[in-house]
Parts: sequence; structure tokens; C-alpha cells
Amino acid sequence: MEELNEVTVESKASEEETSRSFGQKRFLLGILCGMLIAMSIVGLVLLGNHFLSDYKVKAAVKAGTFAEDGESYHSKIVNEGVASKIVTLESVIDKYYLNDYTNEDLETGIYRGMVDALGDKYGEYYTVEEIKKAREKSEGVFGGIGAYISYDEDLGCCIIAGTMEGGPAERTGLHEGDIIYKVDDIDAQGMDSSEVVKYVRGEVDTVVHLTLLRDTADKTETIEVDITREIIESNTVIYEMKEDNIGYIGITEFDSVTSDQFTEALAVLKGQGARGIIIDLRSNLGGNLDTACDIARNILPKGVIVYTIDKYDKRKEYTCDGEHELDLPLVMLVNKYSASASEVLTGAVKDYGKGKVVGTTTYGKGIVQTVIPLSDGSAVKLTTSSYYTPNGVCIHGTGIDPDVEVEFDSDAYYNDGVDNQLNAAMEEIHKIWESSY
Repeated sequence: MEELNEVTVESKASEEETSRSFGQKRFLLGILCGMLIAMSIVGLVLLGNHFLSDYKVKAAVKAGTFAEDGESYHSKIVNEGVASKIVTLESVIDKYYLNDYTNEDLETGIYRGMVDALGDKYGEYYTVEEIKKAREKSEGVFGGIGAYISYDEDLGCCIIAGTMEGGPAERTGLHEGDIIYKVDDIDAQGMDSSEVVKYVRGEVDTVVHLTLLRDTADKTETIEVDITREIIESNTVIYEMKEDNIGYIGITEFDSVTSDQFTEALAVLKGQGARGIIIDLRSNLGGNLDTACDIARNILPKGVIVYTIDKYDKRKEYTCDGEHELDLPLVMLVNKYSASASEVLTGAVKDYGKGKVVGTTTYGKGIVQTVIPLSDGSAVKLTTSSYYTPNGVCIHGTGIDPDVEVEFDSDAYYNDGVDNQLNAAMEEIHKIWESSY
């Protein structure tokens, strides 16, 4: 399963203090990872079979090999000294640690520590239960509050990047840009989006308490809200006909259900006589690469949509046959929370000159993660390649600049219901019409 997902994007209150707090936590995490790196070795030995006899475990550690499905790997770090230190650490924890823990806690920590030690902020180890929940989300159904949670690089914390229309987060009054300070009584500062999401989600009909920081015109407010979790069935595409027969399609994320939803939306709008299309990818954090390419095949001419290059310089191309190329004026609407798969689609549209890009510079996530299943039902997600737009541009760390830059006027939106960026996109459609006369 390849994804361009979980970018976690983007506030302003006490940036220096937040950065310092985050740095301290990263330092402590580094110490923990250092301890767990050694423990992770046993994970490699035990991963294929949790029921190896003590003799076989010792033999495997001594040999430093791992074999599965006919492939063997000789470890660069497994040795008897490392295994001995793991046992020593376990005995120290067992003898002195104050609080309760389970053997499963330590075992999971071993695996997480090995992935954390890579410094891959998108890398993650999933338990069997966690990978099940991740698959449910990618299929468009999960339990939660209906909010898009993203990581702000400048602040070192997570924010609300958007809310699902009609969902519990929107009904409760959450705003784009709200800083997530606490989830229940858990300090969320320094957590990445995947960590925060784990705490925000839960059983249906249970309540999660959020402490948020919200920037207003003259101060930063602290907002306390209780939100009841619901079954979230992601309607990832919304559409309607705007004035002057301009079709609007908003895509909130790229899940497995999104491609069909987009195809239906485009067909309906064309059937209603649309004379131009706006695709709104604002606050769309990404998702499945294949889904983004499927949507691109409804828009682009024949050619490369995107290509990836892995650690072995192997190139993989995703192409379009051009049979369904869009023949209407097109505008892509983006902001700094448009990331990953959103940037794949936007970058291809821009490179082929198929439409104008309106809004603000996108996030800049030009790398691909792959979820790799393990034999015991768990999985690991690792960054496995970089992606490039059709013109060979890697936008990682820079993003895609709009053709027409328009900053979002939040006061006009939340106070008067005026979406100035959408209005600018509609103006661009009018300009395209005028230039063709």
C-alpha cells in the first residue's frame, strides 16, 4: 500500500516556547530511542515467530540472521552483547520502575524504537489493531470527530486543518487553524498528527475533550470543547453548481472511495451544463497515490502524471492515456495545508498547463510512504521514494506556488460567510472565458 499521506501540516501563539518544549521532548525521545534501538534487535528475531523456543532464540541472536519467505537477512547489529544488554534493561525496569506495564508494552516499544531511530517523521510501526484502524480509515469509514488534523512545522504542534461538512467537529465550532493543545488530559505539544489522531479517535458515542488555542484579531483564546465521537463515513467529495454554470468539486482527502466519488461529481456537473470546473484541494492532506492518479486521468492529456525514484534509483511512472482529458476551463484551489497527493494532482495540472492554480503555496511533501505488512499481522510504514512532477520537479520542502496568490480572509469567512479564495477562483474562470473570445 503506497501512500502520500499523513502530512501533517501547520499558528502563531508563543512559537519560541512551543519550539523549546518540542526540542526538550525530542531530546528525551532520543534517549529513549537509544535504549530501544538495542531492544529492537530482539524484535527482528521474534517478529517472524513469537513462539520460538529459548534455544532457537539464542541461536538466532548468535547467528544474527532472519529468514522468511525464502529470503534471508544477516543483521549488521545483532550480537550477543546487544541481547545481553536487552536482558539487563528488562531486569532494571522490572526491579525499579514505579508504574505498571505489560510485556506487550515493552515488546511494542522495541519495534517502535527501531522505526523512531530512523528519524523518518512519517515512519511508523503499527500493531495488529492499529493497522486494522488505518485500513478502515483509508477505506473511508472510521470512528472520530470529523476533523482533519495536521502538523504545523513552524510551531512544532498539530492544528485543525479543516472539518467535515456536517460532522461533529464542525457542529461544535472547531475552526481551521485551531491549535490542539491537549486531548483529554494528555499534552499534545510535540506530537505528530498520527499520535494526536490515536487519542482523538475512539469508540462511537464516547466523548473526547479538546483544549485548543485560537488566534483572534487581538489575542489568543483558550477553547475547551467536548465532542462526542461518531461513525465517520467519509464523503470525500462534495460538489455543486455555482453561478454562471461554474462547477465546484471539493476533495477533502484521497481515500479508496474518492475516485468514484469524483468521477460521479464531474459527470453530474457536466450533465448540468458546467462551463468551467473548480477543484478545491484546500486543507487536503493527501492520501492514496493511486487515487490521485485515477482522478488525474479524468483531467490530463496523454503522458506521465508523476514518477517516483527509490533508494536504488529505480524509476516508476504513473501515466495517463489521455482518453478522458477535461475540455473545460479548470482552476485548482490550494493552500498551505494542501499536501502530498493533493500536490501530485496540482503539480501535474500545472505542468501540463491544464488549469490555473489559485490560493497560497502548498505544503511541500514530495516523498512517498509504503505500508509493509509483517508476518504476525502488524506492519511498518517507511518513506521509500521521492516523487517528481511531469516536468521533473521535486517539490519536497518547497511546495507548489500558485499562479494567482490569494491569502485566505478568515474574518470574512467566519463572520460574513465570504470565501475570498473561492471568489478569486471563479474570477479566473471568467478570465479564461474572456481570453478565449
